[in-house]
Parts: sequence; structure tokens; C-alpha cells
Amino acid sequence: MTDTTAHTDQPDLRKRQWGAEKRSEPLSIVHPIPSRVKLAWGRIAIVTTILAWIGYVISTIMRQLVDNPDAGFRFRFEAAMYLAVVTFLTFSALMYLVARQGALLRFSRHRRVPRGELDRHFRSYDKSITTLVPSYAEEPTVVRKTLWSVALQEFTNLQVVLLVDDNPYPMNPEVLAKLQETRSLASDIQASLKKPLDAAQEFRTLFDRQREAGAAEAQMLATTASAYEAAAAWLEDMAAAEKVEDHVDEFFVDSVIMGLARELRLTLLALNAAAAQHTSPSSDRLEEFHLRLERIFSVQMHSFERKKYANLSQAVNKAMNLNAYISLMGQKWLVDNRGDVQVLRALDPGQDLSDTDEVLDIPDSGYLLTLDADSLLLRDYCLRLVYFLESEENSRVAVTQTPYSSFRGAPTRIERLAGATTDVQHILHQGKTHYNATFWVGANAVIRKQALLDICQKATVGGYEIHTYIQDRTVIEDTESSIDLGTQGWTLSNYPERLSYSATPPDFGSLVVQRRRWANGGLLILSKFVRQISERKRRNERVGLREVLLRVNYMASIAWASIGLIFLLAYPYDGRLLSPLIFAAALPYFIAMGSDLRDCGHRFSDIFRIYGFNLILLPVNMAGVLKSTEQAFTGEKIPFVRTPKVRNRTASPGLYVAIPYLIVVFSIFTMWRDFQNSNWGNVAFAALNTVLALYAIRAYIGFKNSIVDMTLGLVNWLFVPPRKAKAAAVAYPVATPENTDWSTLLYQGDRRLDRDLRGGGDRRKRIGVK
Repeated sequence: MTDTTAHTDQPDLRKRQWGAEKRSEPLSIVHPIPSRVKLAWGRIAIVTTILAWIGYVISTIMRQLVDNPDAGFRFRFEAAMYLAVVTFLTFSALMYLVARQGALLRFSRHRRVPRGELDRHFRSYDKSITTLVPSYAEEPTVVRKTLWSVALQEFTNLQVVLLVDDNPYPMNPEVLAKLQETRSLASDIQASLKKPLDAAQEFRTLFDRQREAGAAEAQMLATTASAYEAAAAWLEDMAAAEKVEDHVDEFFVDSVIMGLARELRLTLLALNAAAAQHTSPSSDRLEEFHLRLERIFSVQMHSFERKKYANLSQAVNKAMNLNAYISLMGQKWLVDNRGDVQVLRALDPGQDLSDTDEVLDIPDSGYLLTLDADSLLLRDYCLRLVYFLESEENSRVAVTQTPYSSFRGAPTRIERLAGATTDVQHILHQGKTHYNATFWVGANAVIRKQALLDICQKATVGGYEIHTYIQDRTVIEDTESSIDLGTQGWTLSNYPERLSYSATPPDFGSLVVQRRRWANGGLLILSKFVRQISERKRRNERVGLREVLLRVNYMASIAWASIGLIFLLAYPYDGRLLSPLIFAAALPYFIAMGSDLRDCGHRFSDIFRIYGFNLILLPVNMAGVLKSTEQAFTGEKIPFVRTPKVRNRTASPGLYVAIPYLIVVFSIFTMWRDFQNSNWGNVAFAALNTVLALYAIRAYIGFKNSIVDMTLGLVNWLFVPPRKAKAAAVAYPVATPENTDWSTLLYQGDRRLDRDLRGGGDRRKRIGVK
């Protein structure tokens, strides 16, 4: 699948639209504890859904078949198909309720680890964590915020590596300037942190001298308070200097920078209160406060570009970008110039080096933090998640994460609604952990490196050994890696707090790219899950029924929900198959979703907007399902297409815009046809689809924009680029000892192709002539 999106010259649609989000403050980090009444209603919803489905099967399907023994093949076929569609859709609704109930139970039991316990645990901590931020063609301003949110993490021995995956040698001056700006981000942040780090270390040195000299507690307390005053003031000055142009900038300033400043101010308040009361924490506790400041401002920032080196994977996807760097960790590498390419060679101990040799020293880490370049972390993400992994009962947890939430204050309707679905998914992912059905969702995660070593696969490509830790067979590499880890006896867990945020698509075009990718690959991974179950049973591990059902629903529900919805929209089912019990089975799901949306700061009525939203995404989801089917037969990998992050609108493929209109037209036809036949249930369903699909087109695509996109799609389909004239034979310079690139020729060998010998192609490049 290639990226066929185009960026139009429409005005900036990120200007606030009617119906956009007014709220800009994020939700609480810790989820509110649900009441016993809410937990009870959750159980009632699950039981109601199951009983309504059973009642429908008995009172409608079975009764109709019994009462009509002479019914023809068509009616029996319709009954079977309709039952299958209703069953699959009811099953997905039931899995929503089950996951939601698991989340509520987790929220009711979660207690936040006290700040003092974290300080005690990390007081003499010497392990390291490496943060990997894969970036491809990202806006430098977006990447900068992400890097800052990681750089301010409170952790000892924090390494941050920006994995730049752009072409390292672009010819376009504008692209090169943007790349240079991205490359300089790591060093710029490192330089900016030097001032607060030096100040924190100076205060720490002064404190140590005071303690060695036996100074009074009040004096040491004053030194600690001054250190916190200086650190908070530096963060506040940084926040004041930041430009705030949109809701993401507002979140970055208020929640990332000022959030940390407010937490330091809170500690400062406690220290000043102790001084006012003529008392003080112990000297060891004061030392922990100084160590905390050093951890906050101490970080090693780097950037790395795998495409500079021929022996690293050049596959165009995020997974192989991560894999390339992970495979280098824990060793020193010599940059070896081999003709017109560079390769990395493992540096042997004691190997003699010249002054011109370039050596890359890639430190190892016990933990990896992977973070998308458009995500932000809150201040103690690393601290709390690593503490969680180091608890004895979590020794077999390979990956822990906080499923990302949306940035509030979205200026467009579609971004607000996409954010609403993201916030609901956060709850469902938390619930999956309750049943040991966690999936790695990719945007952020702390990973135990040993677990990745256990699932590593090696292959030889072009004479180079390539290590693959995170599989890139599908474009949802995190989902497949979750299954691989489970097969090796590892588990995954979602940390029950909101500590990460990520951008949601601001327009329909970018949403198409994202959701088409999400819909692709789940069916292919199901076979791996079946093998995982067999392997776990062989090890006598317990495999819960709810875990299996939740995982299967997660990987395959897009396929059956899309197909089922098409059947309901298109096929004129017999009215005798309808029953109020179908509505009764679906009602708990919609009520529960509305309640979750309201708890996340959205609107209960968004359940209808989400239904219309899913209607216009139907062709997108089906495209992903069909692409998975194609891949199953061909075995070819599907190219990873990044979600565009631009301020101007991303044009949608014309077909994805035209089909929602066809849904509206067909729903109107269905409504008219069933009205003639007095099939009132189908009339109501068709009317609902018509109204909500029209609303979704108007609100999330726009009538004007849809015309533009369909016109562009038609023009691109009809347009045939002119055939290039065959180049005339050119007399190239003959290769001579003076003009031949001998080093390339010796390393690469003969790179000529048969077509070059017939006169086509750049023969000068093939034989190494400059």
C-alpha cells in the first residue's frame, strides 16, 4: 500500500470549528475510584447482553424455523446469516463490556506508589534506560516537544536517542534544512539542560560539605530549598519562553513543563513548612531530594541514522528502524568506508585505531523506552513504570505502558471525536490487563530488553546479518510482538494511570491513513495466537477463556464488524427476523460507552457521532481487511505509511469519500423500499444510517472538501503520465585508472544489469566511473 495522500492548499483547518472541544485541561492522572453501584451496573450490563442474545435465538430464530417448517431455502439462509451477523456484533459489544468491567475493577484497587517510596528505591539506583524515538519526515517542532518530555524524565542514567529515518543525503535544499534542524535537536536540548544540571550539582556539593562539617539541620534544609527554588524557576522561565500556537503546545507547556515545576514547588512548600515549624527531614532524606534534581536534569541525548550504513536494515518501517539500533547496543562499532557505502564493524578489543577512524559506542540498557515522535510523557512515566517492572511479582512482565490519551482542546470536530475514541480505548486496554489480554499499542512502552532478546530472529540480507526483535511482517508490529512475547512465556501490562498523550488525526485524510493501517494485519496474527495457546498449554500455563475471547475480538473484530455492517446495510432481510431483543442486547453497550465518554470529559451523545463516524470509515476498514487477505495469499509485506502530521488538510483518496455518499443513497433507497413493504424495523434502521452518515460527512469530511477529494481522485485515475522518450545512446567516458572509483568497484563488484548492457541506465554509476 503506497501513500497516495496529497496535501491541499486549503486554508488551515485547525482553526476552531463549531462543535470542537472547549475543554483544554487534561484528565486526572489517576482514575477516579468507581462506586459499588457502577460496578454492579457493569455486571448487570454483561448479563443483560447475554440473556437478550439467548432470548433472541430462542424466541425469534428458533421459533420462526419451528413455526415455518415449509420455509424455503432463502428464508433459512437469511435466518442463518442474520443470526451470524447479530452474534458477531453482540459478541464485540459483550467484549467491550467485559474489558470495561476489568478496567473498573483495576481502578478500584489501584493505589499510587508514594513519592517517598520512589525516592528510596532509586536512591542508589545504577541501572540505565534507553529511550528510542523513531522519526520519519516529522516536523522538527513536533519532535522537539517529544524529546523534551523524555529529557525531563526523572531517571538515573537516561539515554535518549532520536532515530532519524529520513534520507540522509537529500537533494532538495528545503528538505535538507529540515533534516539538519531535526539532527540538531538532541544536542540543543543537551546544551539547554547544562545550566540547571550545573546548578543542581553545585547545590548538592554545598549540601555534602555542610553535612560533613556538621552544619545545623536548618542550614542544610535552606540549601535544599534553594536548590528547588532555582530548579522550579528555571522551568517556569522555559515555559514562559515557549510559543503556544495550538492545544498541543498548551499541553506541553502546562502539563509537561509547568507540571514538573508545580511538583517541585510542592516539595519546596513542604521544605519551607518544615523550616517554619523549626524541624527538618533527616539528612538522608534531604540528600534524596538533591539526587532527584540531578536525575531530572541529567540526560544523554543522541541521534542516529541507520540509513547511513549499508549493513543495517533499510526496510521502510518503524519496526526495523528500532531493530537496527537495538542490534547495535552494548558494543563499539567501527565505521568502515567501503567504496561508496559505509558499514559498521564490531570493534575488537585491543584493535589499533588511526586518528581518522570513527567509532560509535552504543551503550547497553536493561530497559528500553520506545516513544512515537508525536507523543508526550508526563514527568514520572519512567520512574513509575520501571518501579513496577522491578517488583518481584512482575519479573516476567516484558512490556508495560500507559495507553495514550488524547490532547484536549481539539480545534476540529473530527480530531475531537477521534480523541474521544482514543480515550475510550485507553479504558478498554486497561481492562484487558485484568484478564491477561494486554496488547502492546506502540505509541509508548517500557520494554525489558531481555524479553526482546528472547524473540529475536536473525536473517541474512545482501550478505549482512539482520536482527529482528519487533516483527515487521504487518504494519501493526506491536500487536504481533505481543503474541511473540506471550509464546516465550512473557506477559504485558498496562499501568493504570494516564501518563502519556499522543496526537490524533486533525482531518479525514490523515485519519484514513491511520485507520487503514490499524485495520490491516489482525487476521494474519490470529494463527500465531493459536500456536501461542498450544505452546502455553504445553508448559501447563493457564489460558483463560476471557483472555482468548478478548484477544480474538481485538485482532478480528474490525473484519467481522465491517462485513456484518455491510450485510445489514445492503441485504433486505425478512422483517420476521427482527426483534426488540436485538435492541435490548445492544442497549447496554451504548449506555456503557456513553457513560465512559462522559467520564472522559466528552459528551454522552457522542455515541451517535461515533456510530456515524464508523459508517464513513467502513470503506477504510474494509480496505485494511482486504489488504490483509491479499497479504495472506501473496506473502508480501505491506509498506508502512506514516500518519501525516500537517497543518493544512490532507486530501483523502476519492473512493473513500465517495462510498459514504453511496451509503447515504442506498440507505434512503432501503428506507423507501421497506416503507412500501411496511417493514418498520428496517425503515428505522435505514433512517438512522441516513441521518448519521450525512451528519458524519458534513462534520468530519465537509461537503466542499469531499467534492475536492473526489475530483482529485477522478483526475488522478484518468490522468496518464506522458511516456518518457527513450534516451538516446550517449557516449560515456571510458573507464580508466585515473577516473575509476576503485574502492567501490572492489567492494561492490559488478553491479551492472542486463538492461544496462543494452544501452539503458546510467552505466557510469554501474561501473564506478566518476
